Amino acid sequence: MPAKRKRAMPKTTRPAAETPCPPVARARGRLLRSATIGALPLINEILRRMRLEEFLQASLPAEDRRTRLATSKALLVLLRNLLVSREPIYGVGEWASRHAPDLLGLEEEQLALLNDDRVGRALDRLFASDVPSLVLAVATHVVREFAVRLEELHNDSTTVTFCGMYASAGVQRQVFGRPTLAITFGHNKDHRPDLKQLLFILTVTADGGVPLHFRAANGNVTDDQTHRDTWNLLCQLTGRRDFLYVADCKLATAENMAYVHQRQGRFVTVLPRTRGEDAAFRQRLAQGQIAWQPLWEKTDDEGQLIDRYSLSQQPATTVEGYRLLWYHSDRKAQLDALARSNRIERALKQLASLREKLRSPRTRYRQQAKVAQAVEEILQSCGAASWIATEIQQQSMETFHQDHRGRPGQHTRYVKKVATRFDLAYRIDDAQVALEAAGDGVFPLVTNVTDLSALELLRTYKRQPVVEKRFSQLKTDFEVAPVYLKAVHRIQALLCVYFFALLAEALLERELRQAMQRHEIEALPLYPEGRACRWPTARRMIDLFESVQRHTLVQGKRPPEILVTDLTRLQRRLLKLLGLPAEGYGC
Repeated sequence: MPAKRKRAMPKTTRPAAETPCPPVARARGRLLRSATIGALPLINEILRRMRLEEFLQASLPAEDRRTRLATSKALLVLLRNLLVSREPIYGVGEWASRHAPDLLGLEEEQLALLNDDRVGRALDRLFASDVPSLVLAVATHVVREFAVRLEELHNDSTTVTFCGMYASAGVQRQVFGRPTLAITFGHNKDHRPDLKQLLFILTVTADGGVPLHFRAANGNVTDDQTHRDTWNLLCQLTGRRDFLYVADCKLATAENMAYVHQRQGRFVTVLPRTRGEDAAFRQRLAQGQIAWQPLWEKTDDEGQLIDRYSLSQQPATTVEGYRLLWYHSDRKAQLDALARSNRIERALKQLASLREKLRSPRTRYRQQAKVAQAVEEILQSCGAASWIATEIQQQSMETFHQDHRGRPGQHTRYVKKVATRFDLAYRIDDAQVALEAAGDGVFPLVTNVTDLSALELLRTYKRQPVVEKRFSQLKTDFEVAPVYLKAVHRIQALLCVYFFALLAEALLERELRQAMQRHEIEALPLYPEGRACRWPTARRMIDLFESVQRHTLVQGKRPPEILVTDLTRLQRRLLKLLGLPAEGYGC
């Protein structure tokens, strides 16, 4: 029986998009094309050593043979955009058209394929891949390639805040066979409890603050629920258990500390104020039973004193038996006193405003319970409930009115009405303030490590801001803004790209600082007016190369002539430190 012929389907046509192209100038038969080079060669060298494109190709689902732009290339263009310019998703194509396509890993005709839809589909495929395994593979290779030390790891979390309802994203779902996260309300670290969020958990090394691992969690997940899974993943990544795990006070729960300790792990964290050991120590401190011994005078690069630290002479342990050390910081004592003073002042101003409302003839506060609720809200929002004593005073107000309408006369009768009004009296509780002031500058560290001195433990914890620096870059340098995306799974994939951007930037920064140490260079003139910079950042390096461009001059049938912006002396010096040749930069 003869085979049936398939009926040809009508072809669908889409309007052709205008192909983006670099700026062009024409004059007397000559044509000049200009493209931005910037810091792309520096970034490409870091990405090459990271082998990120290889890991992406191995992790992503198989490409459709009709695909004209590989997913790995689209994701790497997005990554370079985040590092250089931080354009929104819909602006990536236009941004790429202004740069040399070969430095973006593209052919010139592929620039027209870059749009928000293509980048969005690339994020779809990244989400469909095994992101945890991808991150683990890249981090493992980076540790070997860049010789990153893993003796000390710092963990913290931040919130990625969203504008909008995201009503369909409030619960976990299955997309491409993988669970999505719930964008919902939780403890917002941006001080925006009115907005929904996701939790972004990051672990970095003490060696250069290199991001080692990240994961995202539901917006209502608390930090104390994340540490055990994070520690397990770090053990798998490092291949060891004896690294020093440093985290904030959410690690200091009996369950978390026991989990790490029983598995031969090592930790350092802060004891929270809610623990009984804290209340007992501060009570003895207020009674003058605690003696301090000088421990460390911290100075800046110029030798100026920054802070003085002291250590409690009385040894202590937690109820679980872990080592407990009490420190006092002069600088922290000043900040604690200033913060308390600001809270009290803010509360007093709001209480004075409430008192004026109570005295108004049109006041809405007619019930004592409503007044008490307003006072409580003020004290709680300002954090001054324990330092201000308040008293709600009930008063009777008598008023007289005619018993009938009309002009009053000799025989007019009046009716007395008694209304209950409230007034507010408040004062600063000096005794409680003095009791609180006795503990200014005090903070406790808890650890199961016995082979480090009190000073070494203090310095270890004082390196915790290295992870805060990465969060600062995430929200300032990269301007993390997944609100441009509506699909939760694409937001999760975008957070993975942001992690790789943080990793690349940290490695670039670390390479330059290590080169300065090898060449015994104390500072570089990276700031405006040639001012010295002791600790150069990747952001500053990228900005210094922003003006570098490539110009292609075409004259008739002659071969094109390529011209590159002359590098400055400082730019050449940076390239030499990074081991990159200045000759042919960007060609």
